Amino acid sequence: MKAGKIIAFILAAILIVFGVLYILSVFSNGKLIYFLTGGILVGIGLVIIWLAARSKAQAGQGGENVTLKIDLPANVNMDTLKCKSCGGSLTMDNIKMVAGAPVVSCPYCKSTYQLTEDPKW
Repeated sequence: MKAGKIIAFILAAILIVFGVLYILSVFSNGKLIYFLTGGILVGIGLVIIWLAARSKAQAGQGGENVTLKIDLPANVNMDTLKCKSCGGSLTMDNIKMVAGAPVVSCPYCKSTYQLTEDPKW
């Protein structure tokens, strides 16, 4: 997290605390202007939190492309890779990494299974 976002969250927390104190002071002296001031402070604090969190979410969508190269075990020939369920031919587009394991999704029978290496002995 960047320092600017940390400062924004701290500022928002301070504004919300003072806003709540202003709102609570209405009960002791009955001045309605304190309630309005407290509401504005709490609102500004919440908006700052929303903007800081939103900029954090958009920073992850900054157009960064991650290329993941799949190193298939053994000597797998992609021309002969067949679906275990229906026998349909599969391509590299049908293999995705899910939780660190290669998972095959068959476009014909819609079955999904983990790609495993058979023992060579």
